[in-house]
Amino acid sequence: MTPSTAPDLQAAPPLTASDPQAAVTRPHMVRWLLRLHRPALGAWAGLVTVLGAAFLALRGPLADAATQGWREYNACSIETPSCSYDQDAILLYKDLYNYSTLALAALPFLLAAWAGAALVGREMESGTARLAWTQAVPPTRWLAAKLAVPAAAITAGASLLFVLHRMAWTAGRGRIDTAKNWHDVWTFHANGPTTVALALCGLAAGALAGVSLRRTLPALVVGVLSTAVLWGAAQWAMPYLWPARTSVNPLVEGYPGGGIEVDSGLVTAGGAHIADPGCGPLAVNGCPEVYERLHATGFYTTYHPMSQYWPLQLTTTALVLALTGLLVAAAFLVLRRATGTARTGTTGTTGATGATGTTGTTGTTGTDIASTDIASTDTSGTDTAGTARIGTEVTA
Repeated sequence: MTPSTAPDLQAAPPLTASDPQAAVTRPHMVRWLLRLHRPALGAWAGLVTVLGAAFLALRGPLADAATQGWREYNACSIETPSCSYDQDAILLYKDLYNYSTLALAALPFLLAAWAGAALVGREMESGTARLAWTQAVPPTRWLAAKLAVPAAAITAGASLLFVLHRMAWTAGRGRIDTAKNWHDVWTFHANGPTTVALALCGLAAGALAGVSLRRTLPALVVGVLSTAVLWGAAQWAMPYLWPARTSVNPLVEGYPGGGIEVDSGLVTAGGAHIADPGCGPLAVNGCPEVYERLHATGFYTTYHPMSQYWPLQLTTTALVLALTGLLVAAAFLVLRRATGTARTGTTGTTGATGATGTTGTTGTTGTDIASTDIASTDTSGTDTAGTARIGTEVTA
């Protein structure tokens, strides 16, 4: 056939951002995620609203009512058996504080379950993720959007909640007898930015479980369990992330302290620190002899006072965020390894010799299926029949 009748099989020009076809091929990930997970977003907004309202109530009218109730209770004595106090106000404050604080502490586990099951695991199991990857959405971009959008909402909501919780706790401190100490486990985290870091860690752990297992229920269970392990590790490491203070008291005064304890025991006459045999104070029968036999002169306690609250908070937050970064990196690595082979086999590639028909796909030999005139071509783009140079133009 003559060159004048040869069809033009050059590759189509790349799509631009303004091309309508590009808008269809490359969907807006944020808009798509917000629409897909609208129920979860609504539940998160509702949870933040309810807990925020509870903390504001604990800071204001409930704290005032409980303070008045404790004032009336402390004024009662044996000489005035007929006195009354507002017990309901005291119990309401106590219960609402405990339940709302535990709900805030449970956020990492709830987010791990949701990320492992609904955010990643379900889409991997049902094949929805692979469908998205065929719509010009690379797997890495898909996972990045899956993590970035929830992370932004979690950071904003959890930050607001820990600030409100700290305001509520501060309002009851020194006024309400049942108010929690600053070093209470749940109060410590709920009052600071470790709440945000642990929530993000739960999100990352759930996402990693979903990408690795690619099944909804196993990813949910593994995500929650791994978050529990990471939470426990952070709690164990927290007292050792900042230098502690050591105080010594005579035996007659008992143990010093009043914060997060790191170590405690007996001090000998030579200044050595030894383990406490567990006898008790000097008033207990037999204890003075035990301490004398050990040459003990006092009790020591290594602990973190309240003045070290923020150093502990910030170092623990940094540790948890570092673990979160490792989990995210692991999730991308697992996804890349899982999709590397599939992408190599499914993505459309252009051969060195040209294109077949109008689909933009060619075999490795560059043979034009529209014509039988060309016997064969090699991978270097040279027509073995000598009729044309395929690297420049394919003749039909």
